[in-house]
Amino acid sequence: MIEAAMLWNEPNNKSHWDPEVDPDWSRFAEMAMLAGRAIRQTNPSLTRVLGGISPIDAHFIRGMQARGVLDHVDALAVHGFPLDWNHWQIEEWPDKLAEIQSLTPLPVWVSEVGVSSFGSEDVQAWGLDRTAELLAGRSPRIHWYSLFDLPRAWEATTRHKEAEGSSYYRHFHMGLLREDGTPKPALGRFARHASVLGICQWFHWQDHRLDDAVAWLKRLGVRKLRTGLSWSDRFRPGALDWFDCQMQALEDFDVTLTFCYTPEHLGIRPHHTSAPRDPERYAEFCAEMVARYAPVSAPAIAAEYAA
Repeated sequence: MIEAAMLWNEPNNKSHWDPEVDPDWSRFAEMAMLAGRAIRQTNPSLTRVLGGISPIDAHFIRGMQARGVLDHVDALAVHGFPLDWNHWQIEEWPDKLAEIQSLTPLPVWVSEVGVSSFGSEDVQAWGLDRTAELLAGRSPRIHWYSLFDLPRAWEATTRHKEAEGSSYYRHFHMGLLREDGTPKPALGRFARHASVLGICQWFHWQDHRLDDAVAWLKRLGVRKLRTGLSWSDRFRPGALDWFDCQMQALEDFDVTLTFCYTPEHLGIRPHHTSAPRDPERYAEFCAEMVARYAPVSAPAIAAEYAA
């Protein structure tokens, strides 16, 4: 079941949205509002979530608020990795969350939180326990990132590999399972918190890990899953066949479906982080995916007409 549609991923992070093309996020705001309206018209009951912010930045949310973006979403989201990338301590999680919650009556989700095993698998296991303790009951959705380590032969989605040093390589060690599929100590810890924590797991184009992911998620008792469908991938041959395969495999979970990544030929600059030349095209993609994977049910249509 698709329970939510998320508009982009980390829009205030320069690895996911190009600040040279859109330094004040005005283009992003326009795109998000168009997409929010399109999703509401396609399925009025579907929760619309503003792309999870990283870093957690009240200034960015105030900017979205001033531009009217928050009128077209039903929830906000934040991402936090204090043991790996953020310049704050893990104990600050409640305050960081409260800072964004104080700006709006909208619910604030934690759509990505994680700890890498780059330095120590035991530190990751401790970090998972402490994260669950600090966030339980403070947010309606908490998605742990992630189930799998990123295969070393792949690339992390970032524009700044050369400049990041060891920070780049932490991307490859965020999973509860190693690349070879063997469990890390944190996997057993996660099972204790499955009633509190969901999982965020990205699936790449024709990802060979999809079936194993479904088996592990069910084994762990996961209900809430966040993943994505790439707007850029939509233009590959056979895109809908792969999307159908992925969404059919995930049909037993409550899925937050993230829509992001600009097709190179539609960007102001030819890169997946670029603002699109025509933001309506992104809104059309969001509406197409919602119509295909979260269509309005017959009872909902009847209720709407009755009202």
